[in-house]
Amino acid sequence: MSHASDDPQAPLLQVRDLDKLYGTVVACRDVSFDLWPGEVLAVVGESGSGKTTLLRCLSGLLPPDRGQVLYATRHDGVRDVLNMSEPERRFLMRTDWGFVHQSPREGLRMGVSAGANVGERLMATGARHYGDIRHQAADWLARVEIDVARIDHRPDTFSGGMQQRLQIARNLVTGPRLVFMDEPTGGLDVSVQARLLDLMRGLVGDLGLSAIVVTHDLAVARLLSHRMLVMRAGEIVESGLTDQILDDPQHPYSQLLVASILQP
Repeated sequence: MSHASDDPQAPLLQVRDLDKLYGTVVACRDVSFDLWPGEVLAVVGESGSGKTTLLRCLSGLLPPDRGQVLYATRHDGVRDVLNMSEPERRFLMRTDWGFVHQSPREGLRMGVSAGANVGERLMATGARHYGDIRHQAADWLARVEIDVARIDHRPDTFSGGMQQRLQIARNLVTGPRLVFMDEPTGGLDVSVQARLLDLMRGLVGDLGLSAIVVTHDLAVARLLSHRMLVMRAGEIVESGLTDQILDDPQHPYSQLLVASILQP
Protein backbone atom coordinates (compact mmCIF):
# COMPACT_ATOMS: atom_id res chain seq x y z
CA MET A 1 0.00 0.00 0.00
CA SER A 2 1.34 3.42 -0.94
CA HIS A 3 1.21 6.15 1.65
CA ALA A 4 1.09 9.87 1.00
CA SER A 5 4.62 10.06 2.40
CA ASP A 6 5.85 8.14 -0.67
CA ASP A 7 4.28 10.62 -3.10
CA PRO A 8 6.44 13.57 -4.18
CA GLN A 9 3.25 15.22 -5.51
CA ALA A 10 1.74 15.31 -2.00
CA PRO A 11 2.68 17.89 0.65
CA LEU A 12 4.94 16.71 3.47
CA LEU A 13 3.22 19.06 5.92
CA GLN A 14 -0.23 20.66 5.73
CA VAL A 15 -1.09 23.38 8.24
CA ARG A 16 -4.75 24.32 8.50
CA ASP A 17 -6.43 27.20 10.40
CA LEU A 18 -3.88 27.39 13.22
CA ASP A 19 -4.75 29.78 16.07
CA LYS A 20 -2.84 30.59 19.25
CA LEU A 21 -3.90 33.27 21.73
CA TYR A 22 -2.24 34.51 24.90
CA GLY A 23 -5.19 36.10 26.66
CA THR A 24 -6.25 38.84 24.24
CA VAL A 25 -2.92 38.82 22.39
CA VAL A 26 -3.04 37.03 19.04
CA ALA A 27 0.16 35.03 18.48
CA CYS A 28 -1.18 33.11 15.45
CA ARG A 29 -4.48 33.53 13.62
CA ASP A 30 -5.83 31.43 10.77
CA VAL A 31 -2.41 30.25 9.63
CA SER A 32 -2.62 27.77 6.72
CA PHE A 33 0.06 26.59 4.29
CA ASP A 34 1.58 23.49 2.69
CA LEU A 35 5.23 22.43 2.76
CA TRP A 36 6.48 20.17 -0.02
CA PRO A 37 9.22 17.51 0.08
CA GLY A 38 12.65 19.12 -0.35
CA GLU A 39 11.29 22.65 0.12
CA VAL A 40 12.71 25.26 2.47
CA LEU A 41 10.15 27.75 3.74
CA ALA A 42 11.17 30.95 5.54
CA VAL A 43 8.84 32.62 8.03
CA VAL A 44 9.85 36.26 8.39
CA GLY A 45 8.60 39.24 10.37
CA GLU A 46 9.70 41.59 13.09
CA SER A 47 10.06 40.57 16.73
CA GLY A 48 6.65 39.76 18.23
CA SER A 49 5.04 38.87 14.86
CA GLY A 50 4.30 35.30 15.97
CA LYS A 51 7.06 33.49 14.05
CA THR A 52 8.53 31.50 16.95
CA THR A 53 5.10 30.73 18.42
CA LEU A 54 4.08 29.32 15.03
CA LEU A 55 7.21 27.17 14.89
CA ARG A 56 6.60 25.83 18.40
CA CYS A 57 2.97 25.01 17.56
CA LEU A 58 3.97 23.22 14.35
CA SER A 59 6.61 21.11 16.11
CA GLY A 60 4.30 20.08 18.95
CA LEU A 61 6.24 22.03 21.60
CA LEU A 62 3.23 24.28 22.21
CA PRO A 63 -0.46 23.30 21.89
CA PRO A 64 -2.42 25.66 19.59
CA ASP A 65 -5.98 26.66 20.43
CA ARG A 66 -7.31 25.46 17.08
CA GLY A 67 -6.18 23.93 13.82
CA GLN A 68 -4.45 20.92 12.30
CA VAL A 69 -0.82 20.04 11.57
CA LEU A 70 -0.98 17.15 9.11
CA TYR A 71 2.30 15.30 8.49
CA ALA A 72 2.94 12.59 5.89
CA THR A 73 4.65 10.02 8.14
CA ARG A 74 6.96 7.36 6.76
CA HIS A 75 4.81 4.40 7.81
CA ASP A 76 1.35 5.51 8.96
CA GLY A 77 0.21 7.85 6.19
CA VAL A 78 -0.93 11.38 6.98
CA ARG A 79 -1.34 12.04 10.71
CA ASP A 80 -2.43 15.10 12.66
CA VAL A 81 0.60 15.76 14.87
CA LEU A 82 -1.62 17.53 17.40
CA ASN A 83 -3.59 14.30 17.97
CA MET A 84 -0.53 12.09 18.42
CA SER A 85 0.26 10.65 21.83
CA GLU A 86 3.18 12.21 23.68
CA PRO A 87 5.45 9.15 23.05
CA GLU A 88 4.58 9.22 19.33
CA ARG A 89 5.40 12.91 19.08
CA ARG A 90 8.65 12.49 21.01
CA PHE A 91 9.70 9.64 18.72
CA LEU A 92 8.94 11.79 15.66
CA MET A 93 11.07 14.62 17.10
CA ARG A 94 13.99 12.23 17.73
CA THR A 95 13.90 10.56 14.33
CA ASP A 96 12.10 12.14 11.38
CA TRP A 97 12.16 15.75 12.62
CA GLY A 98 14.89 18.05 13.87
CA PHE A 99 14.74 21.33 15.78
CA VAL A 100 17.64 23.76 15.65
CA HIS A 101 17.27 26.34 18.43
CA GLN A 102 18.66 29.86 18.31
CA SER A 103 20.61 29.10 21.48
CA PRO A 104 22.64 25.89 21.08
CA ARG A 105 22.36 25.40 24.86
CA GLU A 106 18.66 24.60 24.36
CA GLY A 107 19.43 21.96 21.75
CA LEU A 108 22.55 20.33 23.21
CA ARG A 109 23.41 18.47 26.38
CA MET A 110 26.26 20.58 27.68
CA GLY A 111 27.44 18.01 30.23
CA VAL A 112 28.30 15.20 27.77
CA SER A 113 30.83 15.05 24.94
CA ALA A 114 30.30 16.25 21.37
CA GLY A 115 30.30 12.64 20.20
CA ALA A 116 27.70 11.65 22.78
CA ASN A 117 25.46 14.54 21.72
CA VAL A 118 25.38 13.18 18.19
CA GLY A 119 25.33 9.51 19.24
CA GLU A 120 22.31 9.93 21.53
CA ARG A 121 20.06 10.64 18.55
CA LEU A 122 21.26 7.44 16.88
CA MET A 123 20.60 5.43 20.04
CA ALA A 124 17.05 6.84 20.10
CA THR A 125 16.49 5.15 16.73
CA GLY A 126 17.80 1.80 18.00
CA ALA A 127 21.54 1.96 17.25
CA ARG A 128 23.48 -0.04 19.84
CA HIS A 129 26.94 -0.82 18.41
CA TYR A 130 29.36 1.59 20.12
CA GLY A 131 31.93 1.50 17.32
CA ASP A 132 29.32 2.28 14.64
CA ILE A 133 27.80 5.10 16.71
CA ARG A 134 31.21 6.67 17.32
CA HIS A 135 32.13 6.32 13.65
CA GLN A 136 28.90 8.04 12.52
CA ALA A 137 29.34 10.77 15.15
CA ALA A 138 32.90 11.41 13.90
CA ASP A 139 31.65 11.49 10.30
CA TRP A 140 29.02 14.10 11.19
CA LEU A 141 31.46 16.25 13.14
CA ALA A 142 33.62 16.35 10.02
CA ARG A 143 30.58 17.22 7.86
CA VAL A 144 29.82 20.26 10.03
CA GLU A 145 33.50 21.28 10.02
CA ILE A 146 34.36 20.35 13.61
CA ASP A 147 37.80 18.80 14.13
CA VAL A 148 37.19 15.09 14.86
CA ALA A 149 39.90 15.33 17.53
CA ARG A 150 37.29 17.26 19.57
CA ILE A 151 34.86 14.31 19.64
CA ASP A 152 35.41 13.72 23.40
CA HIS A 153 35.32 17.41 24.33
CA ARG A 154 32.21 18.88 25.90
CA PRO A 155 30.21 21.55 24.03
CA ASP A 156 30.86 24.11 26.76
CA THR A 157 34.50 24.16 25.57
CA PHE A 158 33.33 25.12 22.03
CA SER A 159 32.76 28.57 20.54
CA GLY A 160 29.17 29.67 19.81
CA GLY A 161 29.54 28.91 16.11
CA MET A 162 30.92 25.42 16.84
CA GLN A 163 28.08 24.75 19.29
CA GLN A 164 25.57 25.69 16.61
CA ARG A 165 27.27 23.39 14.09
CA LEU A 166 27.24 20.58 16.67
CA GLN A 167 23.52 21.15 17.23
CA ILE A 168 22.99 20.81 13.46
CA ALA A 169 24.96 17.53 13.40
CA ARG A 170 22.92 16.19 16.34
CA ASN A 171 19.71 16.97 14.45
CA LEU A 172 20.71 15.64 11.04
CA VAL A 173 22.46 12.38 12.02
CA THR A 174 19.19 10.40 11.99
CA GLY A 175 18.32 11.51 8.44
CA PRO A 176 15.20 13.52 9.30
CA ARG A 177 12.91 14.71 6.50
CA LEU A 178 11.81 17.92 8.22
CA VAL A 179 13.89 20.36 10.26
CA PHE A 180 12.58 23.38 12.15
CA MET A 181 15.10 26.21 12.60
CA ASP A 182 14.47 29.12 14.98
CA GLU A 183 16.78 32.07 14.15
CA PRO A 184 19.64 29.59 13.50
CA THR A 185 22.23 32.34 12.96
CA GLY A 186 20.99 34.70 15.68
CA GLY A 187 23.58 35.77 18.22
CA LEU A 188 26.58 34.86 16.02
CA ASP A 189 28.94 37.42 14.56
CA VAL A 190 28.69 38.15 10.86
CA SER A 191 31.68 36.11 9.63
CA VAL A 192 30.53 33.06 11.64
CA GLN A 193 26.97 33.54 10.33
CA ALA A 194 28.15 33.49 6.71
CA ARG A 195 30.06 30.25 7.21
CA LEU A 196 27.16 28.60 9.03
CA LEU A 197 24.65 29.65 6.35
CA ASP A 198 26.88 28.28 3.63
CA LEU A 199 27.16 24.99 5.51
CA MET A 200 23.39 24.77 6.12
CA ARG A 201 22.55 25.51 2.50
CA GLY A 202 24.92 22.75 1.38
CA LEU A 203 23.55 20.18 3.83
CA VAL A 204 19.89 20.99 3.10
CA GLY A 205 20.56 20.64 -0.63
CA ASP A 206 22.66 17.47 -0.36
CA LEU A 207 20.17 15.71 1.92
CA GLY A 208 17.01 16.90 0.14
CA LEU A 209 15.64 18.17 3.46
CA SER A 210 12.45 20.06 3.98
CA ALA A 211 12.87 22.89 6.44
CA ILE A 212 10.94 25.72 8.05
CA VAL A 213 13.27 28.57 8.98
CA VAL A 214 12.12 31.37 11.27
CA THR A 215 14.22 34.50 10.85
CA HIS A 216 14.00 38.28 11.07
CA ASP A 217 17.02 38.45 8.73
CA LEU A 218 15.88 38.68 5.11
CA ALA A 219 19.39 37.87 3.86
CA VAL A 220 19.14 34.50 5.65
CA ALA A 221 15.73 33.92 4.07
CA ARG A 222 17.05 34.72 0.60
CA LEU A 223 20.04 32.44 0.94
CA LEU A 224 18.24 29.41 2.44
CA SER A 225 14.60 29.40 1.33
CA HIS A 226 12.58 28.72 -1.80
CA ARG A 227 9.37 30.23 -0.47
CA MET A 228 8.47 32.76 2.18
CA LEU A 229 5.65 33.64 4.54
CA VAL A 230 5.57 37.21 5.90
CA MET A 231 3.95 37.39 9.36
CA ARG A 232 2.59 40.42 11.13
CA ALA A 233 0.69 40.36 14.44
CA GLY A 234 0.13 36.60 14.14
CA GLU A 235 -1.24 36.61 10.60
CA ILE A 236 0.34 35.75 7.25
CA VAL A 237 0.10 38.95 5.21
CA GLU A 238 2.00 37.71 2.16
CA SER A 239 3.32 34.43 0.81
CA GLY A 240 5.17 33.49 -2.34
CA LEU A 241 8.56 32.69 -3.84
CA THR A 242 11.34 34.20 -1.75
CA ASP A 243 13.01 36.14 -4.57
CA GLN A 244 9.65 37.40 -5.82
CA ILE A 245 8.66 38.84 -2.42
CA LEU A 246 12.08 40.34 -1.73
CA ASP A 247 12.36 41.88 -5.21
CA ASP A 248 8.74 43.01 -5.56
CA PRO A 249 6.87 42.94 -2.22
CA GLN A 250 3.11 43.51 -2.58
CA HIS A 251 1.86 44.06 0.97
CA PRO A 252 2.71 47.42 2.61
CA TYR A 253 4.23 45.60 5.62
CA SER A 254 6.45 43.46 3.34
CA GLN A 255 7.48 46.63 1.52
CA LEU A 256 8.48 48.21 4.85
CA LEU A 257 10.50 45.12 5.86
CA VAL A 258 12.37 45.04 2.55
CA ALA A 259 12.93 48.81 2.55
CA SER A 260 14.40 48.65 6.06
CA ILE A 261 17.28 46.41 4.91
CA LEU A 262 17.95 48.46 1.79
CA GLN A 263 18.48 51.69 3.70
CA PRO A 264 22.18 52.72 3.99
